[in-house]
Amino acid sequence: MTAAAAGTTARYTWGGDEFLFVEIDEAMSLAANFRANAMASLLDLDKIDGITDICPANASLLIRFDPDVLAPGELEERVRRIEETVARTAHPTLDTRVVEIPVWYNDPYTNETAARFRANHQRPEGTDLEFAAQENGLSSVDEFIKRHYGSPWLVSMVGFVAGLPFMFQIVPQEQQLEVPKYLSPRTDTPALTVGHGGCFACIYSVRGAGGYQMFGIAAAPIFDPAQSLPDFKEFMVFFRPGDIVKFRPVDEAEYRKIQDEVEAGTFRYRQAPVQFDLQRALEDPAGYNREILERLNGI
Repeated sequence: MTAAAAGTTARYTWGGDEFLFVEIDEAMSLAANFRANAMASLLDLDKIDGITDICPANASLLIRFDPDVLAPGELEERVRRIEETVARTAHPTLDTRVVEIPVWYNDPYTNETAARFRANHQRPEGTDLEFAAQENGLSSVDEFIKRHYGSPWLVSMVGFVAGLPFMFQIVPQEQQLEVPKYLSPRTDTPALTVGHGGCFACIYSVRGAGGYQMFGIAAAPIFDPAQSLPDFKEFMVFFRPGDIVKFRPVDEAEYRKIQDEVEAGTFRYRQAPVQFDLQRALEDPAGYNREILERLNGI
């Protein structure tokens, strides 16, 4: 990818004395998010004294630093060099993983919550899934659900509340599922709700307020402060920016079985390492998506 193909030079701004904000683009795209994650990875590898946190987002990068250890001008110079390195990369790739997330779609928990907040909704007489299917010109809720789990999603950032992933569907823009948020936010959302707002999917890591449409509930935790499950041994948050997600639909019986495994401390997520190739994803999204998802079949 040439510098021109990578996009225009990012915009650098300062937040107080401790933050450098790098805006790569005004809109989310696979290319912009790749640049954010690639820059974050290279910056982390540099192990620069004075940098205390690196937070890639949808189309930007936030860096926290100690100005008593690292001068702001020196930090900006280092980050700009990294930006140039990423822009000059001829064939950009990102070492990441593909993970399978079991989801009980059209479940009673999110449906009950949605029924309590219909006055906040664009379509008070229906359900969130019915509204989403209609908004996307699909014939049924089942067709919408199949479109939702039928292609992989890229974790573009993690945040808002601890452990919550924002996910961007890895399909051409004209095929992306898009649904507006509630007219006004709910004061309640079940933990592990699979939600959607605009072009982004998310999983609510904890119970709380929310405004995204609700499609189902994930079967296993994505945030484990006690680090009681094997997948959380290194960190209490499961998702990382750059992860590729495959939703898998489950019925109530399998949902309950997974809940029992979580309670027993034996549940493990199915996951496999993958080198995400931006050029191949843009040139042949359908074929490349199949190849990525097949990595889970060998586990």
